[in-house]
Formats: sequence, structure tokens, C-alpha cells
Amino acid sequence: MLRETLTAMRDLPRMKEISGVLIRHGLGEFAERLRLPRAVEIAGEWLHLKKADAAEATPTPVRVRQALEELGPTFIKLGQILSTRVDVFAPHWIAEFEKLQNEVPPIDAAQLPALLQSALGAAPETLFASFDAEPIGSASIAQVHRAVLKEGGAVAVKLRRPGIVDKVQADLRILSYLAGALELEFPDARRFQPQEIVRQFTRSMTREMDLAAEARNMERFARDFADDAHVTVPGVHWAYTNAMVNVQDFVEGVPGSRLDLLAAEGIDPADMARYGADAVLKMILINGFFHADPHPGNVIFQPGPRIAFVDFGMVGRLSHARRDEIVDLLAALVLHDERGMMDVLIEWTGSKQIDEAQFATDIGELVFAYEHVPLKNIRISQLIGEMMELIRNHSILLPADLAMLFKALITLEGLGRQLDPDFLLIEHLTPFVRRLVAERHHPANLIKRGRHTLTETLGMLSSLPHDMARLGKDMRQGKFSVNLDLRRLDSFAHQLDRSANRLTMGIVTGALIIGSSIVMTVNAGPRLFGLPFLGLFGFLIATINGLWLIASIWRSGKRA
Repeated sequence: MLRETLTAMRDLPRMKEISGVLIRHGLGEFAERLRLPRAVEIAGEWLHLKKADAAEATPTPVRVRQALEELGPTFIKLGQILSTRVDVFAPHWIAEFEKLQNEVPPIDAAQLPALLQSALGAAPETLFASFDAEPIGSASIAQVHRAVLKEGGAVAVKLRRPGIVDKVQADLRILSYLAGALELEFPDARRFQPQEIVRQFTRSMTREMDLAAEARNMERFARDFADDAHVTVPGVHWAYTNAMVNVQDFVEGVPGSRLDLLAAEGIDPADMARYGADAVLKMILINGFFHADPHPGNVIFQPGPRIAFVDFGMVGRLSHARRDEIVDLLAALVLHDERGMMDVLIEWTGSKQIDEAQFATDIGELVFAYEHVPLKNIRISQLIGEMMELIRNHSILLPADLAMLFKALITLEGLGRQLDPDFLLIEHLTPFVRRLVAERHHPANLIKRGRHTLTETLGMLSSLPHDMARLGKDMRQGKFSVNLDLRRLDSFAHQLDRSANRLTMGIVTGALIIGSSIVMTVNAGPRLFGLPFLGLFGFLIATINGLWLIASIWRSGKRA
């Protein structure tokens, strides 16, 4: 609690700003429920920030998106991350989060030489034969310029914005505080684990601000596709790359946002859709390391034909076990296997208790709806959407890597259909699934898994006597303990403390009324308006206490 208080005091100016933005967009009650510091609430009163009539008429998802845009880079990125949580938010919320734009005014050109000098340790004119001060892309974390190295070769120079690290870190501290308050004040929000989402978002933002980490991602992708003639990954110039700047090969071609230019370059859109889908599915199912945001702005189409991926700040990682689960789920979908789907989805629920009978019924209805539908008529985005609706209805929260994966698949299918109206992602997905299932049952892989299982079993059996002996020793020495996770105990203690305070105030108020009544019968002492002053003063204090009690109880009921 002390740490949270110090954090709130440290970031008070920013919290005032956040409170003002929330009130301005008609989200003042939300700010109040989150128990922002009292000084922040007072700031809203000082500024007279009331909900506008227009805000009241605007749907809540729109107002939240507008507030996130006004709050700046960190909150825009948060909204973009939330747009991947198709397991948490309904489609109309996802649609609003997807509208969040990361375009911001460029860095002042006069600052660029000093920034490059600080990032690269040398004057830009000594490193570059030419440097275009006009950025080709300007986002919240960094912006990109085209340049030519002294030794030749066009490069893209991605430069981190000045002061962005301190600002993002302050916002991340505030988000951590708000996530804790959200779980405290909104019981229904606890199932979405806002604190865990913020922790994952913090790790993601920390990696994204380190441009050298993005460069390492690029090299990993380059190795994965070294033998693929249809995929381009820009090369990294490590002599000019660090946490503040990323210098990479400049990729020529047709941006994914300008599909109207493909014909002039002699590029077949259907080929691009096919090669792009195969590349992303290979990332997901074979490599376990994928571009998490394959939207049109992050792909470039080249003659050859080749497809180039850029901007590797947001990536997803899948363990071997997770990839096996995904293959099992996809295989169950293709084979209409209700039990197989249910086993995987229940595995993803973790420790959450669900109504398995109703869950099985709902999965059966989903499978039945697609049982006789030809493969060519199945859209993976629609199928994932229905599956996510089922998951939301049962309050299941997917692991973060899976939420990002499903969002990537939906984005991929959308891009594919822009390129080719007849594109069907599931036609590309099915061969991958069949291949992976066949490989899993190959005798060599069966022997390998059997050997691994046998080794684990023997290791467990060999350590069992030692573990039992240690347990017995702990019990004899009184060291054996049972840990109970009493969730929400802090909230219960707070409510208990508040109730005790009210009870004490009520007793004091009652005593004042009784004591003042007795004093009113005594003729001695100072008088006011002909009545004993002490008795009147006691009644005044009792009245104030009573009003405070009524207001406190009313506010508590309103929050509930």
C-alpha cells in the first residue's frame, strides 16, 4: 500500500491528466470507481470537466477509444494489444480498438542531428552519404527515415523518440495501479485478470522500446526463411543498431496499403495471398515464432514474386506444447471431433472451474453447424469468432500467446481476401495440420516421445524416496505447512475497517445525542438563545456525524 501511495504521488500530474480525459469523455464514474487519488478527483472539480451531451449519446466503446487516443502512445498501444483479446471483448469493442491509429507528428527536423549523434556516437554526416529528414513513417515509439550509407546501400533508419522511455514507464506504473483498482472495485473484471494483462503489456512495451530487440527478432525470422524464395526479411546493420536506433536494409516494393499498384508492377495478387498465408502459417505451426500483426502496413509486395515483412516490434512465441495443442484443436475442427475440441479448450482454461456439461453442449452445437459445410465455404475468421463467443460466454480467458495468435489469423485472412476475393485461409491451413499430425505419429517421433516420457518417469521414481523422507522430516520438525490463497482478503479487511469506523461513529453520535439531551436539562453554564451552549454544540456535532454516516452509506450503496 505504501509503494502504491508513493507511486500515485510521484505520478500525480499524469494521473490528473488521465482523470481529466476520462471525465471529458464521459467516463468520470469509471475514474471514481477506480479510486484515483482524491487530489485527482478534486482536479476534475476544479477544471469543471463535466460530461458533454455528445459524450452521453456516444457508445461506450467509442468513448473509450477516443480517450485512449487522447492519452497518448502507451494507451494507444494498450488499445492495440486489447484488440487482440478476441476472447475477452465482443466484436464491437474489437472493431473500435482496431481503429486506434499510431500516427503522431514527426520529430522536429532540427532535433534529428543531435538525436542521431547521441544514438550512434558520431555525427550523421560521417555515417550516411545522405539522410532524408522527412520521415517515411512516424509512430508513437519511433519514426523511420530513408538514408544511404557511406559505403553504399539504401537503409531504413528507425529512431526512437526522445523522452519516450520516461513517459511510457510513468504510464506503465499508473496502469499497474489502475489494474489493481479495477480488480478491487469491479468484481466481474477479475476473471479477465487485468493485472496479468498489464504485466504482459509492460513486458511487450519494454521490448518494443528496445530497437535492438526488434533487430534480433528480424534476424531470427531471416534464419527461419533463409531458404524461402518468396519471403524477404530486411537485413540488420549491427554496426549502427542499438536500443535507440535500428538501421536495416530499405525494402523497395508495393506497400500492402496500395494494392492498386500491383498490376503495374506485374505482381499477381493471388500469388501474394498464397505466399503470405504459407509464410505466416509456417511461422506459427512450424517455427513457433510469428509476426503478430501482419496487417497491410507491415507487408511489402515485390516482383519475383516475393513478400517482405517489416516492423517486428510485436511478435508472438509458441512453445512446442502449445503448437501441439493448436494442431489438436485444428485437427478436431477438420474431423468434427467434439471431444477433441473440448479437451484442448478445457486445458486452456487453466484452474478456472466451468460447467463442463454445458460447455460440451455448446461445442457440439458449434461442430454440428459446420459438419456438412464444404471446406471452401468455411471462413476461418468467422469460425474463430464463433469459438471466441463460446469462450466469452463461459468466462474463459485464453493465454496471451493464443489470443495474439487468433488475432493474427483473423488479420491474415482479411489481408488475403483483399488480395484475392476467392482466398480461403482454411485451404492453406488444412495441409499444415495434416502434415503435422502425420509427423507426430511417425515411428521416429513416437520413439523419441516414448524415450522422453520414460526418462521423466524414471527420474520421478528415483527422487520419490528422497522427497518422502524430506516430507517426513519436515513434519517431525513442525515445518510442514499448508498455504491457503485467500483471495480478496485485502478488500475484505478494508471493508471491515470501514464498517468498524462507521459503527464507532454511530456509537459516538448516539452518545452525543444522549449526553446533549442530559445537558439541556441543566441550567448551569453558558447559554445561547436561552439554551445551554454545550448541549447545542453536542447536537451540532451529532448532526454532522449523522449526515456523514448517511452520505458514507449512500456512496457505498452506489458503488455496490
